[in-house]
Amino acid sequence: MIDIRHLYKRYHNHHGSQWVLEDINLSIPAGVSVGLLGRNGAGKSTLLRLIGGMDTPDRGEIVRASRVSWPIGLAGGFQGSMTGRQNVKFVARIHGADDEIEEIIAAVESFADIGRAFDEPIKTYSSGMRSRLAFGLSLAFDFDVYLSDEATAVGDRHFKQKASEAFKARIGRASLIMVSHGEGVLREFCQAGILLDRGRAFWFDEIEDAIEAYHSAGDGYVPPRLATPRNLEEAKQALAEANARFDAAREALDAAGDSAAGTAEPPEETLRWRLDDARERVHEARRQVQQFTARKGRKRAARGPDRPPKNTSHDKTSAKAKRS
Repeated sequence: MIDIRHLYKRYHNHHGSQWVLEDINLSIPAGVSVGLLGRNGAGKSTLLRLIGGMDTPDRGEIVRASRVSWPIGLAGGFQGSMTGRQNVKFVARIHGADDEIEEIIAAVESFADIGRAFDEPIKTYSSGMRSRLAFGLSLAFDFDVYLSDEATAVGDRHFKQKASEAFKARIGRASLIMVSHGEGVLREFCQAGILLDRGRAFWFDEIEDAIEAYHSAGDGYVPPRLATPRNLEEAKQALAEANARFDAAREALDAAGDSAAGTAEPPEETLRWRLDDARERVHEARRQVQQFTARKGRKRAARGPDRPPKNTSHDKTSAKAKRS
């Protein structure tokens, strides 16, 4: 369990020093994966760093009764003049894993998949290569709670799939606290949700309720909940509706980019959220169609090859001919 007690946090700058987080009180149960939602600047990444011990609150405390990771994909702690291999070995020794160093290095090298760059200085890496190395390093250690700040958005499609599968492999023996702008990602990995709004935090036992509250706190738009199709026909209908919603969301975002500022239309950030949500729903609907299609194919294969129906009229004609 992670207890957050009367937590306050703010950053001092020339704009003033308003509280980013103000009097936050939360208890995150053990074994429950949680999604953090809120507008840009609401304090999602700040709260994640505080939970991971990467930052300290101005007031209050966070009590951790479990092993909590640093934010997955965080690449700011690498030593630029050292190679990727040397950085991994250094972190492993800090965490007391001297007996497992070679296994950890091999696991990170395989997961990051950056080739010969693994033995080159970190300062020569692109931002994507740094993130891939950091992601692999984070998952090389066994934590009770993993923190993720848009970690599944790193890299190309192949690496995103690998990251998604790595998260799924840990659910059941560890939990996640994650920030993501993809509502489909939150639905896939999280059971509960925390909404950050105007410095305050609100807990929801169901991630779907947290997503609805996020939209309601913004422009009042609440996306329709997905119904689970019962057969292939319903799955195809759901896919058609999802495609229509995606097209409408894309047109709305394009129109917002062409319109003048100061209109009464929803802000571009909100429209991007809607587009991302619509895209995730298309992927989910397409997956359900594929599942029903595969299931139908398995049933057909189990019955064996289709046999042509008996020609009863021909049989009757033959019988009459024999009698005559």
